[in-house]
Amino acid sequence: MVEIISKRDGPRREDAEIKQLIERNRSVITRLADQISNGAYSANRLARPEPPKPLGLIIHHTGAGSTSAEVASPYVRISLNGRVVIVDRNTGRQIQYLGEIRRRNGIEAFVLATKENGFISPLDETLIAALCDFDGRTIAPDYSEERLAQELGSVLGVDG
Repeated sequence: MVEIISKRDGPRREDAEIKQLIERNRSVITRLADQISNGAYSANRLARPEPPKPLGLIIHHTGAGSTSAEVASPYVRISLNGRVVIVDRNTGRQIQYLGEIRRRNGIEAFVLATKENGFISPLDETLIAALCDFDGRTIAPDYSEERLAQELGSVLGVDG
């Protein structure tokens, strides 16, 4: 035996009954709300809400373009998942993707974002030429991720 249960059109019977109960007792509910709030409930319902005033508020612009006149403060960051990027310190936005740290045969190495290394969106030729010495550089106890970030930053002229 198979039962097919489908959603009906319209509200459920229980929901319709509750709505009717609330509407029938609207005056009692309003009176109790006014009593608890010292009349603020009805006053708020009658008053038109004022639009927020920008004075004293912190407004965050989340649009596509940057409207601030701040100068970018770039630095090289290596994230927990091994992505090596240049990030703006002021906004936290990624400026340039440089590559990633990959583990092969138990050895971690920096892989530059080039077409030969399998990256879909490779770096431009000037960055590849400047950073080609770092491609394949292994990360070991004597050469840490922090040191890699510092050296990449010094070659690119940004903080490490």
